[in-house]
Amino acid sequence: MEINVFSVFSRFSKKQTRILRRLDTPRKVQDFLDYELAYNDAKTDTCFSPLGVLKHGKAHCVEGAMLAAAAFLFHGRPALLLDLRSDGRDDDHVIAPFLENGRWGAAAQSRFCGLRYREPVYASSAELAKSYFEFYYNNRGEKTLREFSVPLNASKLKSEWLYSEKNVFFVNRKLDAIKHYKVLGKYPLKSLRKADSTLFEAEIIGGAKTPLTSRRARPYAGMVLPRKLFCFLLIALANFSVIC
Repeated sequence: MEINVFSVFSRFSKKQTRILRRLDTPRKVQDFLDYELAYNDAKTDTCFSPLGVLKHGKAHCVEGAMLAAAAFLFHGRPALLLDLRSDGRDDDHVIAPFLENGRWGAAAQSRFCGLRYREPVYASSAELAKSYFEFYYNNRGEKTLREFSVPLNASKLKSEWLYSEKNVFFVNRKLDAIKHYKVLGKYPLKSLRKADSTLFEAEIIGGAKTPLTSRRARPYAGMVLPRKLFCFLLIALANFSVIC
């Protein structure tokens, strides 16, 4: 049974509805995830609905993907979710894929820059999912993406995933249960090259628990740094290393 969009979004406040109204393209959705939401790194597990995300002002990957899917649904797009599954030595990840002109892209929330947005240039959802492989690694530098799911149409789930005041873990369970495909095939694990530690450093600039926690991401066009701050960043990066 398809969601009654009008009925569901009537549960959102005027302020929350205004936010969804302005997120009328995937690029604007990603800008909101990147520049207006904090990363949800709460010690206890949560799975906020999109309404919960807007109330709390933070989201981890599943929560961010659901918010993106909700914005897509609000503007008449399919509300899709796609699960990326690790080898067990890393976290799983969820993205919100979308179609434009017959090509696939995605909006996503992550601590890591490389696991976020994808432009709609991919010929299939499988090709889109595999584009995350090189940026999907654990703190030992091991590339850990092993499986990806078919896209899940969230508009066919219980509508509570959009507005519930409680955790909506049933979305995680549904994603885990749907069909997944292997990424590597018969390619030998021992042949995989580890991720470069400098890539790790670059990807977490401005993230939680790093030397640059006071610096948040900004749109590229506005990224003009004062000379003193630029020098500080170079020194901070030179002193921050990761053992892989």
